[in-house]
Amino acid sequence: MFDWNRPLDQKRLEALIEEIAQWVHRRQLHVPAIMLLEMHKPISFFVGQGIVFSATLLAPLFGAQKVQEFSRLLENRENIERLIQRIETLASAPNAVASEGEKHASCQ
Repeated sequence: MFDWNRPLDQKRLEALIEEIAQWVHRRQLHVPAIMLLEMHKPISFFVGQGIVFSATLLAPLFGAQKVQEFSRLLENRENIERLIQRIETLASAPNAVASEGEKHASCQ
């Protein structure tokens, strides 16, 4: 079981940011995602706590560990800024060579 008080390790944090950024990029939702993240950056801690509060509803849909990791990600403004920067990087290079994971996801 995931420990609610333990922060995400750096490797998992980077993987989660990349996963979310790739999801946004594949769906071409760069502008709405960046706007949403920028608007909610000042209250990011409360958004993360709202996810904790809603975990019993979200866990059956997404998995308990994923919900807990996402809440830890959103609690810190620096993480949100890193996510925004990664989305902007992907948006500015739409013709960049796709990663192996992105190639396999688009084929399915």
